[in-house]
Amino acid sequence: MSVTTTTAAVPAKSLIAGGLTATALAAVATSAIAAAGKAAGISLAAGDAPIPVTGFATLTVIFSVVGLVLALVLAHWARRPRTVFVRTTLVLTALSLVPDVLADASAATKALLMLTHLAAAAIVIPAIARRLAA
Repeated sequence: MSVTTTTAAVPAKSLIAGGLTATALAAVATSAIAAAGKAAGISLAAGDAPIPVTGFATLTVIFSVVGLVLALVLAHWARRPRTVFVRTTLVLTALSLVPDVLADASAATKALLMLTHLAAAAIVIPAIARRLAA
């Protein structure tokens, strides 16, 4: 007897479309935050390595797509995909702040980096979560 439990299926197409839309919005938002910080005189360098504004968008897209893949897996295998997704991504978001805190950068730069993580999470997590079965 199989123990696999399935939930009401959320159309993958809707999940992917919503997730990719949120990803694009988050990439624009993190780049805008970085550009505004740079314009305000906040360094975008960690250690001796400057972070280009486009780098914020690139990393936002990469990690948002990882989150979307996680959601697709959970939609298929988890008993409560939305709950598991939200809890997991909130923990991952918190963990993503650790390198920012430890970075060889000014306090303003660290705060800006953390703000971009939180902004991306605030856009992507709810957009994907609402498309998952509770």
